[in-house]
Amino acid sequence: MNKIYFLFFFIFLSILSCGNDDTPEECGITGDLSDIPYNPQNYTITKPDGFPEMFIPADNPMTVEGIELGRHLFFDPILSADSTMSCVSCHFPSLSFTDGVATSTGIDGISGTRSSMSLLNIGYVEKGLFWDGRSNTLEEQALVPIEDPIELHDTWENVESKLKDHPSYPEMFREAFGIEDRSEITKELAAKAMAQFERTLISSNSKYDKVIFQGQAAFTDSEDRGMRMYTDAQGGLPDAECAHCHALHLGTSDDFFNNGLDSVGSLTEFMDLGLGGVTQDTFDNGKFRAPTLRNIALTAPYMHDGRFETLEEVIDFYNESPNHENSSNVDVNIRPLELTDQQKQDLVNFLHTLTDTVFTKNPAFQSPF
Repeated sequence: MNKIYFLFFFIFLSILSCGNDDTPEECGITGDLSDIPYNPQNYTITKPDGFPEMFIPADNPMTVEGIELGRHLFFDPILSADSTMSCVSCHFPSLSFTDGVATSTGIDGISGTRSSMSLLNIGYVEKGLFWDGRSNTLEEQALVPIEDPIELHDTWENVESKLKDHPSYPEMFREAFGIEDRSEITKELAAKAMAQFERTLISSNSKYDKVIFQGQAAFTDSEDRGMRMYTDAQGGLPDAECAHCHALHLGTSDDFFNNGLDSVGSLTEFMDLGLGGVTQDTFDNGKFRAPTLRNIALTAPYMHDGRFETLEEVIDFYNESPNHENSSNVDVNIRPLELTDQQKQDLVNFLHTLTDTVFTKNPAFQSPF
């Protein structure tokens, strides 16, 4: 009897010793979640016309609850050290999940060296994420910005602690992943949830889709000429060499290229090594991921460093291709195109048919807060 009394007295003292800033774990209270129902609802991605099947990892199946948790985490500044920035700070839905600047600035006011990539159709990428391919999966990629000193600049240990002590997240993690205790919240589960949300960011409702797959619209003569040059469909028009790196219908070939942006004397002289910095293969230096051209009109500025402000500038660059013979690993399709002003405008007009504002305005992709 005395032992039981002593046990209750010890627990009572432990509770009294907890301060307002102490977490439940620090107070010896684990916040058991087993009474919360765990009945995840499977979520099936509908494959758009012309798209491949999306690979879903066996250890991270899509669920309604996982996606919703991922959406909350994506928009929540709790992931940054000072709670001022979130994933969406560099990936605005209205800009097709980019941020409209050449290089993004993190919580400490430090600018990065590369432009924020669009997350549109990101679930279809299989050959490495980021401009340099350094993350193999969305689950791996989601772990990186939190601890990057020029991005969110926190530690996962601290973020995990904040999530465990949050009034809502422990229940959401329980509903998404079946954990029985808040102590089971981990960075890996957080990354899985964000990856699930990002896999839902599918765009397939542009004018291009309406023309090619739905029969609900028609290209103008200029747009049609632009598409023919883009795909090298002949018809007396020059090949604009676009589809080699930006294959339709995803708008990308899911690969890495040196597109002749920089003039270098050797492969070791690139200011940014790109893929080569990851593979340590000198022949990969200066190669970067070919981004999707879907919603490209919304994602200026362009290139990995945001050096071009407009689509017209981009096409002018490719039309001249000043560095097409300057490096041994420049892609073989990079050459002076010699397009007329009208042909360049036709290409721009076609690129605008890849704009999907249904995607950017989708309520499922907006902030839950």
